[in-house]
Amino acid sequence: MKDTIRRLKVLFKAAAGKEFLVKSDLICAKERFGSDYGGWDVATTSIDRNSIVYSFGVGEDASFDTALIEKFGLAIHAFDPTPKAIEWVKRQGFGDRFVMHEYGVASFDGAASFHPPENPDYVSHTLLECSSTKEQAISVPVKRLCTIMKELGHNHIDILKMDIEGAEYDVIEDVGKSGIRPWQILVEFHHRFSGVGINKTEEAIERIKCMGYRLFSVSVTNQEFCFIRNSS
Repeated sequence: MKDTIRRLKVLFKAAAGKEFLVKSDLICAKERFGSDYGGWDVATTSIDRNSIVYSFGVGEDASFDTALIEKFGLAIHAFDPTPKAIEWVKRQGFGDRFVMHEYGVASFDGAASFHPPENPDYVSHTLLECSSTKEQAISVPVKRLCTIMKELGHNHIDILKMDIEGAEYDVIEDVGKSGIRPWQILVEFHHRFSGVGINKTEEAIERIKCMGYRLFSVSVTNQEFCFIRNSS
């Protein structure tokens, strides 16, 4: 029932021109990992304990990461520069296979202004300028994906998950230019954010497909999109 209501909301927004509809263009073996809020679909073929997983945007829900660790025995490289998220992770005792990096991903190396949410009970900050919380913005370290891979000694990524509150558009463009091609890209798009809009998400999806990917899963909320590299 909950999924039906969510889907109806998407359909109503699409009819009003505030949302868009897109269908998966590939059927493959997949499995959902994580909670209702923080879960993602993963194409399970070729995923094992040696797979390299980058999980950008932890917040206070690492159910996706811990489910992958439990299923495959792999290591998760998790990234989040949000002070509240960092403190939350420290209290969880996730173990050695959950490797936390206290910085974010962006289209540049350096420091970025991180704007907190309007509701102080929420954890997710954004690199997008937010006039209502501009005075509370903090400076956080960010790195390009290619920089991170070089520093961690990785020459490939099996799963790249990004829930990075609007920064995904610039990161996707940078990934395309750098030539990095993860086996799977799982990304939450934030076209619902003020000043972003559905056109930007449509362009990002097309950019990913032009990089050689096919869409194998779309969430009922029309926010989480899962791509896999075309092997043909």
